[in-house]
Amino acid sequence: MGGKRLKEETRMKIVREALAGIKIGVLARMYDVHPESIRLWVRDHRDSVPPEEIPQTDEYVQEVQRLQEVEERYEKAIKALGEKELENEILRELLKKKNPAYLKNLK
Repeated sequence: MGGKRLKEETRMKIVREALAGIKIGVLARMYDVHPESIRLWVRDHRDSVPPEEIPQTDEYVQEVQRLQEVEERYEKAIKALGEKELENEILRELLKKKNPAYLKNLK
């Protein structure tokens, strides 16, 4: 993000995709643009885009679904990684103890 300027043709492409029904948040992640910028562009250019230039959502629906699936898998992987790290930390702490509590219960 950080103040980069997009060409007018790229802005118009984003506006057409937004008008086609793709969520602003998804477009913001795809193009690395702040969502409020996209909303502003849509407000400014909504009337200047003819209906025949608005892409069919079918071709973008698959891309959006794929993006959402990748994000879900990423979140699950991060969660699993966090759980494994916690488990490893607990095991490390148990190994450091001279008399772990679980050995007392076995006697």
